[in-house]
Amino acid sequence: MAGSRNRFVGAGAIVAAVAAAVTLTLAGSQTPATRLPDRLSDADFWRLSQDLSEPDGTFHSENLVSNEIRFQTILPSLIETVPAGRAYIGVGSEQNFTYIAAVRPAIAFIVDLRRGNLDLHLIYKALFELSTDRAEFVSRLFSRPRPAGLTATSSIDEIFAAYAGVAPDEATYAANLRAIEAHLTTTHGFALLDGDHDGIRFVYRSWFEAGPDLHYQLTGRGRMGGGFPTYADLMTTTDGSGRQRSYLASADAFRTLKDLHARNLIVPVVGNFGGPGALRGVAAWLTAHQTRVGAFYTSNVEQYLRRDGLWDAFCASAATFPIDGSSLFIRSERGGFAGTPGRGMGGFASMLQPIADRVAPCTAR
Repeated sequence: MAGSRNRFVGAGAIVAAVAAAVTLTLAGSQTPATRLPDRLSDADFWRLSQDLSEPDGTFHSENLVSNEIRFQTILPSLIETVPAGRAYIGVGSEQNFTYIAAVRPAIAFIVDLRRGNLDLHLIYKALFELSTDRAEFVSRLFSRPRPAGLTATSSIDEIFAAYAGVAPDEATYAANLRAIEAHLTTTHGFALLDGDHDGIRFVYRSWFEAGPDLHYQLTGRGRMGGGFPTYADLMTTTDGSGRQRSYLASADAFRTLKDLHARNLIVPVVGNFGGPGALRGVAAWLTAHQTRVGAFYTSNVEQYLRRDGLWDAFCASAATFPIDGSSLFIRSERGGFAGTPGRGMGGFASMLQPIADRVAPCTAR
């Protein structure tokens, strides 16, 4: 199954396809500079997502959930530095939602080299829009019947404690999957590819089977995954000072994300950070719409860019983004996978760095 989700496409095809995609995207802007819209139509959302996207790529894990337990530690400084109403750029899965809820952007782009990540974010889009509160969202996320007693004001600890004892339900899963696909294809009218349907079912089935104990796994070699935090751990951990700031920790954060999704302003894009088109296309679109980047979450992608000889290409692309002194990279560096599973584990350390400082040596080309 993992192999079917990690399809490889040659570099020549990427260059040709993305060149055409960026041309289409910029042509759709009509004017050299227009204000960012308050919402995107369904057609514009899907066109933007697909036109900016490169062909599918490969990675050594499916990234169905984050593995960065200390991801909240930078939030106080991030919130203090980055003004609301800018653009957010990110990579990977649900960790983006916590950062988006914190910086409250006008628009967000999630760029990942796997189309499976686009499928994952389409599921999240449907779940946010279909759910009235966090308790219902978690019910739909893992296909568990909602426990009695949970309300819109329940704490995140109460929500995950209640779901810990709830068994998965096949009938609920089947009904939820139908609702997700209908919401995307009928309500929104998105022209999903056949592979997108397969990808949605793969991701959603994985969430269903693991439930709140879902954790990061490496594909192949027995699907290694020991020592990583669970979904419940990630949602209930703190920023290091005792405050819970995950995207499900408060009703306000959930509403922020639900509103952005309802206005089609969290846009998933398929693209390699070192590739020829996706990041530059996003940068050109933001420039055309006079919108600066507030935060750019890169996770630990930089280590792979350096390994693959793509760092200079990424840096040159990042240098094309509209930024100023308050635009920040959110970076992750490995502190070792060893440690006690759950909240106390080691893993990655999160840090902030001004984008301008990081890309200063680069010349956009």
